[in-house]
Amino acid sequence: MRFSLRSKLVLTALAMLPAAALAHHSFAVFFDGQKSISITGVVTEFKFVNPHGVIVLQVKNKDGAMEEWKVETNSPSILRRRGWAPDSLTAGETITVDGWPARNDAHYARLRSAKRANGEPIGRPMVQED
Repeated sequence: MRFSLRSKLVLTALAMLPAAALAHHSFAVFFDGQKSISITGVVTEFKFVNPHGVIVLQVKNKDGAMEEWKVETNSPSILRRRGWAPDSLTAGETITVDGWPARNDAHYARLRSAKRANGEPIGRPMVQED
C-alpha cells in the first residue's frame, strides 16, 4: 500500500500527539498541594531556564549529613513577573525555600516562596496554578 505525502504527514502528526500531551505536566501529578515544606540550604546552582527553573541546594538533614535538594520554579517569564531575575540567587548563599513537596518523597519540591538568610523575600510568592 502506498501513502501520499499528505497521508504520511497526517499519520506522523497523529503519532506525535501522545508525546506532545506529556510534554507539559500538571502540578498535581508531581507535587502534593495539601502539604507544605520548608527547606534551608546553601545554593549550589540556579537555572533560570524553560520550561521551569531549578534551584539546587545543599541541605543538612536531621542527622547532620548533607543532602542535595532540587526546587522547581516557574518558567522565566512567570519568575520575571514575580520579581525574579537570572541573578536573583548566587552559589554559596543560604536561603530558605517554602513550597510543596514531591509526592514520591524525593528531595524535590515546587517553589512557593524564598527568602535570604536575613529574612528578605526573593521576589513574590508563587501559586499552585502558575
